[in-house]
Amino acid sequence: MYQVAPAIDALGRPHRGDDLFKRLEHLNRIGVALSQEKDITRLLEAILVAAQEITRADGGTLYRMTEEKTLKFEIMRNGTLGIAMGGTSGVEIPFYPIHLYDKDGRPILTMVAAYAVHHDRSINIADAYTEEGFDFTGTRNFDKKTGYRSKSFLTVPMKNHEGEVIGVLQLINSKDTATGEVVAFSDTDQHLAESLASQAAIALTNRLLINHLENLFESFIGLINAAIDDKSPYTGGHCQRVPVLTMLLAEAVDGCRVGPLKDFSMTDRDRYELKIAGLLHDCGKVTTPVHVVDKATKLQTIFDRVALIDTRFEVVKRDAEIAALRERLRALDKGPAGGAVSKDIESRLKQIEADREFLRRANIGGEAMKDEDVTRVQDITRRYRWHNVDGDHTDFLSEEELRNLTIRYGTLTPEERGIINHHIEVTIQMLEALPWPKHLKKVPEYAGGHHERMDGKGYPRGLTREQMSVQARCMGIADIFEALTAKDRPYKKGKTLTESLTILGRMKVNGHIDPDLFDIFMWEKVYEKYARQFLDPDQIDEVDATKIPGYAAPPSS
Repeated sequence: MYQVAPAIDALGRPHRGDDLFKRLEHLNRIGVALSQEKDITRLLEAILVAAQEITRADGGTLYRMTEEKTLKFEIMRNGTLGIAMGGTSGVEIPFYPIHLYDKDGRPILTMVAAYAVHHDRSINIADAYTEEGFDFTGTRNFDKKTGYRSKSFLTVPMKNHEGEVIGVLQLINSKDTATGEVVAFSDTDQHLAESLASQAAIALTNRLLINHLENLFESFIGLINAAIDDKSPYTGGHCQRVPVLTMLLAEAVDGCRVGPLKDFSMTDRDRYELKIAGLLHDCGKVTTPVHVVDKATKLQTIFDRVALIDTRFEVVKRDAEIAALRERLRALDKGPAGGAVSKDIESRLKQIEADREFLRRANIGGEAMKDEDVTRVQDITRRYRWHNVDGDHTDFLSEEELRNLTIRYGTLTPEERGIINHHIEVTIQMLEALPWPKHLKKVPEYAGGHHERMDGKGYPRGLTREQMSVQARCMGIADIFEALTAKDRPYKKGKTLTESLTILGRMKVNGHIDPDLFDIFMWEKVYEKYARQFLDPDQIDEVDATKIPGYAAPPSS
């Protein structure tokens, strides 16, 4: 803790009417503001601006230490010249970094900023033009070009909690508040700048540490999704697209000023929490067997077993042909009856081929299966008999094959559907087991609710709309719409916007999805923003919103 400087400094000069306590209060307010800033660029800018204000400096530069042990220009400001470079200005600083060591590895001590780093102390220079021991060639060249007069310098190293210098704060030309003249930085200025540099270094270190931890955490999430992607590429893509669509819808709700959700709003923390939940919403699929996740056809396990049935049909055809040839030989011995045998075998072979093609189509599972189709599969298994490996006559289709080929919707049996549905329970268990910090406490709830329905008929907990957050309901719509439009699923083609919105609209009508969120999804054309990023051109058709089931025009604001 530094001691308050006396009313007269070491050179016997009055402190230009400084109100020290006001400046200390200002310093405290700055410290609080720095600790709350989350953006690194704005934080660095705030540090320099605050240092200028508290020391009444006309200009200044903030340098950051690089991994190569150089000082990189991050922010430059000069009030008289109207210079604002780096930071939020968007103007790049055209100066090379300051080297701390020469090519032989010896410390460079002629540059003020480098000297401050090597000696770990502040350097207070009253007049750069009369100061000896430092190289101010660059400063003089700058002054020559601009007509400026760089006089007083205050250079302060910024150290983190481990005592490492992470940056340098350099202030130029302190101005007397009464006369506006450039004067030397006082002892009070130096103490205040050192205190600010210490607080700034802590704020910067904390923010960098938080950013590193967040990056590590998000990289770990990416690792989980990469593992899922390695098992099932379409699921990995789904895990990347759902968070994007969730955020698009949530931002649309946040910006909507009409309807029942007009008062909904999100902070930056809320956004980050929802983003993380979106990235983790299907993490439980890391435990789901790949042959179930990627089951493209009804008979697929490790491979599509329709090939085995094809082989059986070939055996049946050979058996039929052999039997026909034998019958024809017998008929030829008896006279002209051989022609009838030929017609019979032709008819038989056509029936076999037709039944094989039918089972191939039934195996795809693209459309709902009709009752007559189910009956035909059952007839086929009884129509043909074949010899198994033991030489016994057996049904053409096994019970398990018959059960799969008569799946009414999609390609999954009820047991396989249960395995798929179990992933959400695993997701919730995994996420609830983690020690989430306060600002991420709702991640399990957001991620775990995307298969619930507004009418309470969803899973795994049968929650109703009133029991779910807006964020979880957003994720539910995003999950469905992504699945409808996905073009990388092994068992279906991606639907067009109109087809997908028609299905989504029916889900609004039957109580599956949140009606208010669906309305905003339509009003704000969230589907178009998503489509531009992820859909093929042939999927992006012209949508007539008035023909979408459940569509309601937006109310007047």
